[in-house]
Amino acid sequence: MILNSWQRLLQKIWTHSAAETAQGDISLPCPEIPVAVVGDIHGRADLLDRMLTSISRQAPEARLIFVGDYVDRGPDSRTVINRLREQKDAICLCGNHEAMMLEFLTDPIETGGRWLRNGGVETLASYGISLSQESSSKDVRAASSALGRALSDGSETWLKKLPLMWESGNLLVTHAGPDPARSITGQEARNFLWGHSRFLRDSRSDGLWVAHGHWIRDKAISANGRISVDTGAWTSGRLTAALVGVDGRVNFVTVR
Repeated sequence: MILNSWQRLLQKIWTHSAAETAQGDISLPCPEIPVAVVGDIHGRADLLDRMLTSISRQAPEARLIFVGDYVDRGPDSRTVINRLREQKDAICLCGNHEAMMLEFLTDPIETGGRWLRNGGVETLASYGISLSQESSSKDVRAASSALGRALSDGSETWLKKLPLMWESGNLLVTHAGPDPARSITGQEARNFLWGHSRFLRDSRSDGLWVAHGHWIRDKAISANGRISVDTGAWTSGRLTAALVGVDGRVNFVTVR
């Protein structure tokens, strides 16, 4: 979306709350409805509850969009999943940690090691399943079966249905970054889950803004066609959301 002269003037004086402003951008992220894009939660149910309260007060009209990575590393993955399932009007996207969790259910021996090393042990513990990275193959299979039973309350079905992206206006929300040199319809699924090597380096040429998580930043930022909202909730104790209005304004909300 090319800006006219008054929009360019507005962009020059526009400021972000707790964020850096892009220099030289020729477009603004303008979804068709106001949205609240929430960063990676990683088992921090306490921060999720605070964020839901904060958004309901500051932007009650905003559509909730969660960028994925709800599980692993933090202590309350089960509670996070249950809480998100209660948000009937929210859009919950799939992150690479949800993808690894689902792989563990179908092929625990081949895929389990990577997941367990990256927070799967903590997720299992939240379901009352004890396992370590050094457990035997028999124990790993047993843990996979136990997790499948725990998720039979509808959680596994919910996880399998998580979309890779959500788009409105010129704003795309996904977990990680698609290849900036290719159209969105020409992307591999892996790019949305794990990110493309060029995403943080190169800008898109189609005017599309991408709001995403996956890569931890000290503070959220809106610049150069990217809105980064992962502030490392599980390790920093800070969960961040981007409030994006239909007028292109972006404000960040952080809870601790």
